[in-house]
Amino acid sequence: MFKKIGFIGIGVMGKSMAAHLMDAYGPILIYSRTKSKAEDLISRGAIWKDSVKEIAQEADLIFTIVGYPSDVESVYLSEDGLVKNAKEGTFFCDMTTTTPSLEMKIAEQADKRGCKFFDAPVSGGDVGARNATLTIMLGGDKDSLKDILPYLEKMGKSINYMGKAGMGQHTKMCNQIVISGTMIGVSEALVYGKKAGLDVPAMIDAIRPGAAGCWTLDNLAPRVVKNDFAPGFMIDHFIKDMKIALEESKAMNLDLKGLALVEKLYEKLQEEGYGKDGTQALVKAVEATAKEV
Repeated sequence: MFKKIGFIGIGVMGKSMAAHLMDAYGPILIYSRTKSKAEDLISRGAIWKDSVKEIAQEADLIFTIVGYPSDVESVYLSEDGLVKNAKEGTFFCDMTTTTPSLEMKIAEQADKRGCKFFDAPVSGGDVGARNATLTIMLGGDKDSLKDILPYLEKMGKSINYMGKAGMGQHTKMCNQIVISGTMIGVSEALVYGKKAGLDVPAMIDAIRPGAAGCWTLDNLAPRVVKNDFAPGFMIDHFIKDMKIALEESKAMNLDLKGLALVEKLYEKLQEEGYGKDGTQALVKAVEATAKEV
């Protein structure tokens, strides 16, 4: 069992994930760029630290879930970052969705310091984070898996070991490709149903138990019906993920036309100022495109 747990990134997802760790293991060390987002956890006993470096120097198990690949690189590989300031034997677990190549680089540098690194991107959105039902895609040293598994089990219900560091991220890219397809399918169904004059909630209930059933239909379609576009997962972050998937696909000589189409629709929404909305706001782009016919 690790003596001190650190958690970096107290956002929509990280706040709930850190709370589950606190429920199981007591006070943990936390850091985020915006301290106000962490006030609830601090009031519950979380120990605030003023920098990534301080977390590195004190904790022996550190979880991170930040925004973009540049944030991951800074948190781990900068002069004041985790790898250069951690104690030998520290375990790192990055739960951000980022590039596989970056995670491989971090794992290599961590190994040189005598530390262990896992990439463990998640799926399940804000609902999964709150309910500790996340799907976790794990890459790293298989022999050390037993040491970190109990902690991951406090945040997720499906933990899948995929291979060496970076393979968790490749699996997450597959996840995001599927989501892009289901998101446009659900959005088009909602637009079609409304135009046809259907009772849209009744339509959702009718098709949910059949072959159309999916997480997006269960969790996001009802939000669209209520005009609730608050983010479980922001468009800005999903565009980041899709761009990574497209770049990785290109590197493997793959041309994923469906993914590219959905990414362009989301980019249009971003340009129109919807980047902070949830991914379910794709329906706005579908409605606009449908009216152009």
